[in-house]
Amino acid sequence: MAYTNSKLVNYTRISPNRSVNRNHKIDTISIHCVVGQCSVETLGSIFASASKEASSNYGIGYDGRVGLYVEEKDRSWCTSSASNDNRAITIEVASDTYHPYRVNDAAYKSLIKLLVDICKRNGIKKLVWSTNKSERMNHLNGCNMTVHRDYANKSCPGDYLYNLHGQIAKEVNAQLGSGSSSTTKKTLYRVRKTWNDVKSQKGAFYDLSNAKKCADKNKGYSVFDENGKAVYTSKATNSTSSFKVQISISDLNIRKGPGTNYAATGRFTGKGVFTIVETKQGAGSAKGWGKLKSGAGWIALDYATRI
Repeated sequence: MAYTNSKLVNYTRISPNRSVNRNHKIDTISIHCVVGQCSVETLGSIFASASKEASSNYGIGYDGRVGLYVEEKDRSWCTSSASNDNRAITIEVASDTYHPYRVNDAAYKSLIKLLVDICKRNGIKKLVWSTNKSERMNHLNGCNMTVHRDYANKSCPGDYLYNLHGQIAKEVNAQLGSGSSSTTKKTLYRVRKTWNDVKSQKGAFYDLSNAKKCADKNKGYSVFDENGKAVYTSKATNSTSSFKVQISISDLNIRKGPGTNYAATGRFTGKGVFTIVETKQGAGSAKGWGKLKSGAGWIALDYATRI
């Protein structure tokens, strides 16, 4: 079979860590996380070292650029499984260095484009994901997406990408089925503590119901639309257990609701000890908002010390 490489590639540096001429047709996709928000050049330098004994077919940098390190005709050394690597196109994606190993939007969008291109050129009609490890490893029920953690004691591709595999398959299949790159714009919902706390993001979903489920599993998280508006706050984020806080500033605003998007009452707490009877996440506070027992309103807990 004549293999080709993606025309989406921006940078090429062929790694010595490869097996020439794969022994199985390409029918599988394996997505990995780099564990580092690096460029395609940096990843190429890593794979250029023979002592690393590691490589991937493609890599996607933090900026969405695509690198080629092992041609598609050859087997990369990526998933700790020769059998899997012989049939899979392996892709390393730049990610955070800490759990859940989040990838940014530029890298994610590039990943979708690359997967569509790979599938079209290799005759893969549909991506099929399963949360069942046995189905993935044995390619049962049409499953053709595998992950590194299936073959080694690793967290790769990290929980962020792992939990997005179903969504990734859905997006790629939509483009494969339509035969057109023109699709109706959909809203991408992000699950974070606050809109500005990008590093806290647990996931990004086009399906709002899935985003809500993710938020419900993570105390203190909300779902935000692409404009930064909180469209759902997890029931688990609200606490009704009372506790006392020490306020050391005299001009802490009291607001009518849990967020800077609520009007100020025109009153201040003053310095002293206050009882909080309920907490919620909201705009303008990284630590959340506390409802005063007096009924005067809500205060930002960033300026309060729990005692």
